[in-house]
Amino acid sequence: MKAILVKQPGGPEQLILGEYEQPLPNPHELLVKVHATALNRADTLQRQGKYPPPKGASPILGLEVAGEVVEAGINCTKYKKGDKVFGLLPGGGYAEYAVIDEAMAMPVPDNLSMEEAAAIPEVFLTAWQALVWLGKLQTGERALIHAGASGVGTAAIQLARALRAEVLVTASEQKVQACLDLGAHKAINYKEVPFEDEVLAYTNSEGVDVIVDFIAGPYFNQNLDCLRLDGRLVILASLGGGKVGEVDLRKILSKRLQVIGSTLRTRSKDYQIQLTEDLSRFALPLFKEGKLKPVIDSVYDWQDAAEAHRYMEQNKNIGKIVLRMS
Repeated sequence: MKAILVKQPGGPEQLILGEYEQPLPNPHELLVKVHATALNRADTLQRQGKYPPPKGASPILGLEVAGEVVEAGINCTKYKKGDKVFGLLPGGGYAEYAVIDEAMAMPVPDNLSMEEAAAIPEVFLTAWQALVWLGKLQTGERALIHAGASGVGTAAIQLARALRAEVLVTASEQKVQACLDLGAHKAINYKEVPFEDEVLAYTNSEGVDVIVDFIAGPYFNQNLDCLRLDGRLVILASLGGGKVGEVDLRKILSKRLQVIGSTLRTRSKDYQIQLTEDLSRFALPLFKEGKLKPVIDSVYDWQDAAEAHRYMEQNKNIGKIVLRMS
């Protein structure tokens, strides 16, 4: 089969269209003809040699796909040949064919295109894990979502609103309105003002219950200041750096704060299956009704994967960057 391969670790120019052995589904897997996949930060890090795939996973980039089942393993009972499915992968999405555990596959809603379906799995599962499984966000609570216009950010805004929480986000000036349009109650241009000042002013110095953060080091102390009593800080990445200078740990003690770190790709398959099933129950009906929507910034032909990676690394996108298989 054809696949996008990494010649050697490095920049986007290392991505080439080449040949790779077509995967074979095990008894519990579906072989899917890939119609679309989508970019994630993990793809760019893996391309650079900084984020190797989990043991046993395909070395091909791509953590999510939408496509058509062409073969079902002998123990598969939920899907059959011809069914349209989408879901999360440990790797292998940038290819003509991919295998997915049947329990990780979700049916593509009739009102969504393959490109739209491919833009859902990684960001909505990550946001659901952060907000609900780890952050324990409840109706009526407040959430602060950093990088609100990112793929995970746009998913988290919508999920938090669907949970009837109050949503604050940080974003750059050109992305603030997009976050408000998605339902954020307050969008803060973090480049213009200290976000913690805006958060505390907006909440009458009460702060927020849950923070979803991708920046880490540079935001750590400010995040502690923004959390109210029993607040939860969920750190999903360290885009700003992984080290912090001085931290007053008494803030964590006095406010009974929880600081939680997590990645999704390294979780066990059972964990990912349970997370998929939980999100599906909540979100699939809302996707079908149009109350949740994948946010797509741009769609590239998959042969232009290098250009798509360059674009992602410019941090200009609002929502997902999708690759369509030609």
